[in-house]
Amino acid sequence: MTSTSIAPWLEGTHWPTVPIRLVARLGSGHTPSRNVPEYWDNCTVPWITLADVWQLRSGTTDVIRDTKEKVSTLGLANSAAVKHPAGTVILSRTASVGFSAIMGADMATSQDFATWTCGPKLDPRYLLHCLRAMTPDLKRISTGSTHKTIYMPDIEQLRVPVPSMAEQCRIADFLDAETARIDSLSAARAAQLSCLEDLWMSRLACRIEELIAKYGLVPLRRVVSSIEQGWSPQCEDTIAAPSEWAVLKTSAVSSGVFDPLEHKKLPDNVSPDLRYQITDGDILLTRGSGSPAHVGVPAVAHPAGRRLLLSDLLYRIRLGRDWSPQFTALALQSQPVRGFMALLFRGQSGQTIKLRADDVRSIDVPAVPAGLQAQCAADLVAERQSIHSAVAVLRKSSALLAERRQALITAAVTGQIDVSTASGRGIEE
Repeated sequence: MTSTSIAPWLEGTHWPTVPIRLVARLGSGHTPSRNVPEYWDNCTVPWITLADVWQLRSGTTDVIRDTKEKVSTLGLANSAAVKHPAGTVILSRTASVGFSAIMGADMATSQDFATWTCGPKLDPRYLLHCLRAMTPDLKRISTGSTHKTIYMPDIEQLRVPVPSMAEQCRIADFLDAETARIDSLSAARAAQLSCLEDLWMSRLACRIEELIAKYGLVPLRRVVSSIEQGWSPQCEDTIAAPSEWAVLKTSAVSSGVFDPLEHKKLPDNVSPDLRYQITDGDILLTRGSGSPAHVGVPAVAHPAGRRLLLSDLLYRIRLGRDWSPQFTALALQSQPVRGFMALLFRGQSGQTIKLRADDVRSIDVPAVPAGLQAQCAADLVAERQSIHSAVAVLRKSSALLAERRQALITAAVTGQIDVSTASGRGIEE
C-alpha cells in the first residue's frame, strides 16, 4: 500500500516525509491472560483499553492521564504488554479507529492501540496533530465488516512530514492555541443546542400535561393492535441499496426522529423474515440501554421505499386505525409519560436496562379523542420545527467549525501555512 493511499494529504506537504517508525519507536500492547488471577492482583500500572476511548472521541483531549483499568507488573512480565514512557503517542486501531492522545504517565496499552515513543527528531505534540490530520484517511483504510481494524503492516507505513524540531514546536504551539479557540466556540454551540432541546422538551411537556388534565389517560394496551420485537441476524455493517434488505440499528430511532439510513445490510444469502418488515406509520421504540434516558425512545417510521426490518433491540408498535402514530410518538417522548416509564425501571440495575413488552402495554398516554389527535400532532410538529430550524443553523455552524479545525491542522503540519504569522498574533520564533 502506498503512502498516498494511506494519507493523501501528504501530497501537499512542504516538508520531507518519513515513515513514523524511523523517527519514533513503534509499539503496541497486549492483554495478560484473564485466566491467571495472579496477573490481575496488585494492579498499579495504568492500562489504556478501548474502554478509555470515550475520553478521546471529541478530539480535544491531548493527554490521557486516567484509565478505567490497571494491570500488574507480573501481568506485564508474562505477556507481550509493555509499559511505555510518559510522552508516548497512542492511536486506537481496532473497533474505535483513529483516536489519538499522549500518555500523561508511564502506561501500558491493550493490543487495540499502536504507540510511538518519539526520538530526538520528532515532537510528541506535533506527531499528535499529524495523526489527527490523517484521521479521515485512517478511517478510510480500516477494514472489517463488524469491527474495523487498521492492521500493523499499514501502521508501519504511516508517514509524517518532518520539519526541524524548532518548526515542529512552533506548529504544535500554534495548533494548541488555535484549536483551543475553535473548541471553545464548539462548546458554546453545543450549549446552545442543549438549551434549544430543553426548550422543545419543556414546551412538549406543558402541552401534554394540558391534554392529560383535559382528557385523562389511557393505557397503550387499549389502543395498540400489536407490539413486536425484532430479530438479530448477522448483518454487514454497510448501507444497503434501496432494493436490498436491511435491519435497523437502534440509532435509527435514538434521536427521536426516524433515520432510514441507520441500518445494516442483510447478507444476500439470508432470507428476510417478512414478519418484521417496517411499514410507514409504525412506531419504533428502543428496548434497552445502559441509561434510562435511552430506553423507550420513540420515532415514527417512514422507510422511504427502503426494505427495512425490525431488530431485536427495538419494539414495533402498530396502533388501532383511529389513533395517530405521530401524536402517540410525541406523547411517548414527553416528560410526563417518560416519568411514568422511569417507574418501570425501578429495581433494574447493571449495564442494560430493559423495557418489556408488557411494560409498554401498561404505559399511559393522553386519551385525546381520535378526531383531535392529528391537529394536536400538527400543532406540536410546527412548534418543534420552528425550534429545529434554529438547531439546524447551529449544527451547520458546528460542522463548519469542525471542518475548519481539521483543515487548519492539516495545513499547519504540512507547511501549507506559515504558523509564525497565520494567527495574526505574532507567534515568536
